[in-house]
Amino acid sequence: MAWLYLVLAGVSEIGWPLGLKLSQTTKNVGGGIALAVISMALSGILLWLAQKEIPIGTAYAVWTGIGAAGTFLIGILIFGDAQSLGKWFSVALIIGGVIGLKMAH
Repeated sequence: MAWLYLVLAGVSEIGWPLGLKLSQTTKNVGGGIALAVISMALSGILLWLAQKEIPIGTAYAVWTGIGAAGTFLIGILIFGDAQSLGKWFSVALIIGGVIGLKMAH
């Protein structure tokens, strides 16, 4: 169950930078900030639950890795962020590291 909490925490981690960006790029500033705050809280609670069984270093690295890779993808898919082979390779390394941490656990 701890790994499920951790994956959900990582996915929730994507919500706060998304909310902040939406608050800057849409007329619904309050909605974007609300998404950011709710996502931060949910992500933190789920990370807290996951750390009851998963070591802090592993949990934090997986949590931030999911958040970073997911936010990168959202930036490209929704906001048209610039892409390059180097960026994609770097995100692949992050995802590989997250998988490696899970397999080594």
